[in-house]
Amino acid sequence: MKIVQIGTGGWGKNHTRILSELGVLVAICDVNPDKSKEYGEKYSVNNYESLDELLRSEEFDGAFVVTPTSTHTQIAMKLLEARKHVFVEKPMTYKSEDGEKLAKLAEKNKVILTCGYIERFNPAVDIVKKIVNEKKYGDLVMLEFHRENRMPLHIKDVGIIYDTSVHDIDTANWLFNDMPQVVFARAGKIKHEHEDFASIMLGYKNNKVAIISSNWITPKKVRKFSAVCTEAIISSDFITQEIIVEKNEETEKIQNEKQEPLMREIQNFLDAIEKKTKQIVKSQEAVNVTKIAEAALLSSQKGTPIYLDLKWIKQWWKY
Repeated sequence: MKIVQIGTGGWGKNHTRILSELGVLVAICDVNPDKSKEYGEKYSVNNYESLDELLRSEEFDGAFVVTPTSTHTQIAMKLLEARKHVFVEKPMTYKSEDGEKLAKLAEKNKVILTCGYIERFNPAVDIVKKIVNEKKYGDLVMLEFHRENRMPLHIKDVGIIYDTSVHDIDTANWLFNDMPQVVFARAGKIKHEHEDFASIMLGYKNNKVAIISSNWITPKKVRKFSAVCTEAIISSDFITQEIIVEKNEETEKIQNEKQEPLMREIQNFLDAIEKKTKQIVKSQEAVNVTKIAEAALLSSQKGTPIYLDLKWIKQWWKY
C-alpha cells in the first residue's frame, strides 16, 4: 500500500503522523516548498511542490487531500482522472455541483472517493449510533449539537458552517439514517470575514429535528451533543468521549475505551482500498452535506426555510 498526502497545513499534520505510523506514506506534496521539504525530511519520504510532478514521478494507490476547501475540486479531479483512490478533507467541495462531478468520475473509474467526516469514527458518536439502532431507549426524536471555540488560524476561505457545522450535519444524518426535508438557519459575523456563528435547524420526516449551534467567539472549547429518545436522553462529549444516559431518576455512564477517531477513519480508507471492508462515508453522502450547508447559508441570507429533496443512501452495515 502506497499513499501520498497533498497539503500539510493545520489539521494535515495529524494525517501525516498517522500515515507514517501505519507505514504507508511514500510522498508529500505542498505548494509551500519549505513545508514540503520539512515534512519530507521529517518522515523520510519524497517531497513535491506540484501535483503534476508527483503524478509523473510516484506510483501510489491513494491520496489524502488536506488543502483549503477552494482547492479540493481541482486536486481531487486530477487524482481521480489518474485512477487513484481519494480521501478529501471536509467539506468535499465548496459547491455541491462540483462534488457531484467528482462522485460520478470516481464511480466511472471504479475508485474510492470519500470525505473526512471524522465524527462517524468517534466512539462518542459510534456508540450512540448503536444504541439508537437497537432502540434501547426508544425512538430517536431530537438531536442538539453545540460546538464553541476560537477560530482556527489556518481556516481562511470558509466560515463556520462549512468548517464546523458540517460535522454535525453529517452526524445528524447518520444518526437519523435520513436526510432533512427542510433547513432553517441564522448566521452572522462579528470578528471574521465569513460567518463566525450559526444556528441551524434540520427538519426530518415524522417531525424529527436536529438543532446545530456553532460559534468561533467563545474562548472555551466545547464539542457536545445530546440525543433525545422517547425513553431517555443521551449526552455525549466529542472530546472526552464520555457518554451519559439519563432515564427517569437514573443516570448511567456508558463505559467505553477512548480511541483516536482519525486513526480509525484513516484505517477504514486503507482497508476499503484493499477490499477488507466498505468505505463508511460515501461520496454522495458528502455531496448531500454540502447541499445542506448551501441551504443553510441561503436560508440565513433570505430569512426563510429552504426545502430539500435528498435521498438517504442505504447503508451496508448492521449493529
